This record gives sequence, structure tokens and C-alpha cells, in this order.
Amino acid sequence: MPSGRRGRFPVGTSLLQAARSLGVDIDSVCGGRGICGRCQIVQSVGEFAKLGVSSRPEHLSAFSAVERRYAERKGLAPGRRLSCSTLLLGDAVIDVPPESQVHRQVVRKRAEMRAIEINPVIKLHYVEVAEPDMHDPAGDLQRVEQALEAQWGLTGLSCDLRVIQGLQQALRKGGWTVTVAVHQGSQITAVWPGFHERIYGLAVDIGSTTIAGHLCDLASGEVVASAGLMNPQIRFGEDLMSRVSYVMMNPGGDAEMTRAVRKAVNSLAESVAGEAGIGVDDILEVTFVGNPIMHHLLLGISPVELGGAPFALATDSAITLWASELDLRIHPNARIYVLPCIAGHVGADTAGVILSEAPHLAEEMTLVVDVGTNAEIVLGNRHRLLAASSPTGPAFEGAQISCGQRAAPGAVERVRIDPQTLEPRFKVIGSDKWSDEPGFAEETAGTGVTGICGSGIIEAIAEMYLTGILSQDGVIDGAMAARTPRIQPEGRTFSYLLHDSGRAGEPVLRITQADVRAIQLAKAALYAGARLLMDRMGVDQVDRITLAGAFGSHIDPKYAMILGMIPDCDMRKVGSAGNAAGTGARIALLNRKARDEISAVVKRVEKVETAVEPRFQQHFVEAMAIPHKTA
Repeated sequence: MPSGRRGRFPVGTSLLQAARSLGVDIDSVCGGRGICGRCQIVQSVGEFAKLGVSSRPEHLSAFSAVERRYAERKGLAPGRRLSCSTLLLGDAVIDVPPESQVHRQVVRKRAEMRAIEINPVIKLHYVEVAEPDMHDPAGDLQRVEQALEAQWGLTGLSCDLRVIQGLQQALRKGGWTVTVAVHQGSQITAVWPGFHERIYGLAVDIGSTTIAGHLCDLASGEVVASAGLMNPQIRFGEDLMSRVSYVMMNPGGDAEMTRAVRKAVNSLAESVAGEAGIGVDDILEVTFVGNPIMHHLLLGISPVELGGAPFALATDSAITLWASELDLRIHPNARIYVLPCIAGHVGADTAGVILSEAPHLAEEMTLVVDVGTNAEIVLGNRHRLLAASSPTGPAFEGAQISCGQRAAPGAVERVRIDPQTLEPRFKVIGSDKWSDEPGFAEETAGTGVTGICGSGIIEAIAEMYLTGILSQDGVIDGAMAARTPRIQPEGRTFSYLLHDSGRAGEPVLRITQADVRAIQLAKAALYAGARLLMDRMGVDQVDRITLAGAFGSHIDPKYAMILGMIPDCDMRKVGSAGNAAGTGARIALLNRKARDEISAVVKRVEKVETAVEPRFQQHFVEAMAIPHKTA
């Protein structure tokens, strides 16, 4: 493979499964069902003496019915196979083309500036301990406990065996002075010789697409390092239901995904610790947020029950456990806190959003929308809170779009179309210049223009609507071809040519009718979910809208309104919260009272299940229009 990974597998193993086992991330939006075509590979045929491999065509299974069906429907280039449907029958050398690889994403989930009252669950206590003598038979642990009571007023403390095993060495190395970490004022979790000044905590947001972490000094609250990486579970399916389907179809699939996400969290911890110049064993506390399926898979719980009504959670309570129970390679006595879920498909990430944005404390009727592969929506004020989850799918992340990709250098992220000439100009990630500005080609020479990400497709379609290229029903107007050659026939429909460098091997970017439909479906699900909550609340308008999430925080609210992703609202009252779920995890990390607060608040959140609400379908159909039928 391009990565040079090698391995041995039983005859009959699918190439997709073999690649995953080797850590080669092949895209598979549909979860390995032969529908999306994103997992294409090419066999290199011949004798590879250096590898000691004879790679022959007969060493792969014959073209399957699934592949034939896909080829008839969408076409397969010569030599291409679907790795999910191709079985290994002998030695083979496999190439994964770039378009099938899961590219490293530009993770936008940065730590937001926020005033947080610092009151962490773990606090350090420096004590001077009486030395043992023949007249005082008390053990060293008892002497430490006596010192903590006398000098800090702490009583009734418990202590884990792992702490006791290193206690005597720490006391003697510190000359009978030690620094003790006490969790929740009741449990000794670590002891250092002498004076130990700093300990750290990690707030982690496990999203369907990205995992983001913020390393914080638990004494000052300062974010000392942040990092993000792609959720490796993407190779099992881009949307949540694809991952549940994978578990249903593959015994042990849940354990695979659990191992993958825990390994990613360990990588994240190593990354932020390295950036901050500390050891991973200085991390004593971790908080997690995530949607219910991510929540269950992190904890090693099968998500199958979340795949269908009544969408039962294994638990909706907050969970506190040892880091070792999740195989996390940080301080051996580190504690883990997972925020509570709410119900069904409204999880700990929504709890984090509520903790961050505090709609439960507001007088204004506030709508908070966490835009992602699965959108979480919260509506309410201090009197009442409603929450729902809406299945927007991965289109907003660039998936299901003909030239779509995740947010990475070279991806189009901003689009403008001239209303007279219908000529476009755009920006790509990694460059501050617009495509019609001098120096754009030189500045993007390293990355090229590789595709269009979620914010780019939103702006492109909104601009097409504003300039008349697109009708209210979302149809590309072929008559506009008389005004510009950028409107081009595409079978029975038309497409809009956004970019063609004319250079061989570089992608041509078009917005097709199918692309428009994919965004219409996604934005209709988002809008319908919000309208459903407004119906239940009995309001026609909201006072304030907050867009949250890595994608939600990056889109221009104006274009979200033009497209009809969100209900109408005074534009001055529409804002971005950035990674609100991650901020909620950080608040829970730094303030122990916040944990009690969110546990109490989620108990009074009313869950609205979009899947069984007839009005959802009505709103969904109306919201397919641009911006929507009521506009």
C-alpha cells in the first residue's frame, strides 16, 4: 500500500478489513456496504521481488454483484475495485488512490476564551509529615492523613493501593514533606516528594468526525495546549448510523471502534503533553463529551440499542471512573468524568453545549444549534428547555458532494458569484487571498485547489440562489447557460463550473444538481428540527440563535440564513459559540460545581424525538425549498 504497511490475513478477508487492521484509513461513508464507492483500490499486478510477493489478478475475488451494481449505477474506472466487496485469496499488492484516503483534516475546534470560575475536583495539598519512631506505631499513610487533617482540615480520606505502593518512597525522598492530590475532597489520588506545583487536566470532545482536546492547568485554568485529530472511526462509516450498521453486520465491530477511539485519545494526550512540555503522567483528570454513540463506544458499550426506537441509552447519568478502565496512558490514578447524556440521540455533547451557553439561565428564547454530522438542537430559557437531535448526515462535512472533501489545505471554504457576469471567486484553506487576486496561484501552488468543504458548499449554493442560477426549489436553471458557459449540461440536469485550472491531473470543481439536493436534505433536517422544537415550545420566533460546533462556528450566519438552515432571526442576534461542547467539557474540568449543575439541568430538559414526530416530516418537506416555503 502507499503507506508501506504489510500484514498476513486469512483467505476471504475483505481488503477494507485488511487495510483497517493495518491502520490504513480508507474512506467508507456507507460503512462497507458497497453503496458509496469511496473505498476504491487498485491492485498492482506483477512480481515484487523486494517484497517477496507475487501479486496476481486471481489473488483477489472475482468482480462481485455489489461491484457490478455500483459500476452500472456510477461507473468504475478500469482496474478499480471496491475494497469492501473484494476478498483476499492470495498475496497481493494494493494501492489506495488519493481520493480513497481519509485525509488529515484541519481541526477547527480551538479553545474559546471564556471566564470560568476555577474550582477543580482535584486540589494539591503540601504537608509536613511527622517522622516515624519506635514510640509511634502509626503507618506512613496514617501519618499523611493526620497531617492533612491538622494542616488542611481534610478528614475521612480514602486511598487507592497504587498510591500506597509509592507512598513510603515519596516521603523519604521528600524529607518527610509531600504534595498530595485529593480528588473531590475525599480521595488521595497521587503523592509527590516535596513541593509539586502543577497538575493538569484534559477536556476532550469526541465528535463523529474530529476529536479535540484542551490541556489545562488545574490551578490557573489556563489552556496550555490544544490539539485535534480525525476520529479514526471514520473508516468504519462517516455518519453515526453507518457505524451502528457496521457493529450489527460485523461481530466485534464495536470493540474495534472502541480500541480505535481510545488509541486516538492516547495520541491526543501525548500530543498536548508534548506541546506543553510535560509528561502524560502529569494529567490527573480528563472530562469527555460526545454524542450518545461516541459516548457508548468510548466506554466499551455496544451502540446497537441506539440504532432504532426507542433509542435506549445504557445510562444517562454522568460517569466517574479510573483512566485505566479506558486504557488511557496518563497518570495511573487519573480520574475520568463523562458528562451526562440527555436521551436517545441527545448526548453528553449537548450537555456540554448547555453548560457552555447557559440557555437555562437566560430570559431570552434562545436556540442553540450544534451543526455537525448529527445536529444537536436546544431551545429554551430559564423557564423551560427542549432538546432534539436531527440527522443532517455528512454533507455539511463535504461528504456526499461530488467534489467535496473535509476541511483541509486546498479546500474551497469561501465563495462569491458576481450577479452580472456569474463569474465566481473563492478562497481556499491555507491562503488569505481570493482566487481573482494577484499571487493566488503562487500562494496555493503547494496545495492546489483540491475540493470544496462544508462552508464552501454552503456559500456556493447560497450565492447560486442569490444570483438566480438556482431556483427556490433548488433546481439549477439551464436557461442561464445563455449568460455564462459555466452552466453546463450534466445528463438530464445542469451543473455550475466553479473551478477548472485546465492542468492535467488537477480536479475540476462543479456544483451538480445532486450536490444541491444533498445540501437541501441536510439543511432541511436541521431547520425542521428547530421548527419542531419551536412548535413544542409554542413560539413563532426566537430571540437569539447560537451556532456551535466546528462546522457551525465556521459558516457565515448570513449564508446559513439565506439557505434556510436556521429559522429567521435578527441577524444581529445570530452568533457563533465555537466549540461549545468542548468548552462545556472544559468548564466541567475546572469547576466541580458545574458537574452538579449540569446533572441537575439535564434532568429537566424535555427530549423531542424527531423520528416519531409527524410534524417533523411536514417541516422537512417545506424546508427543502430555499430558504424555505414560509419565506
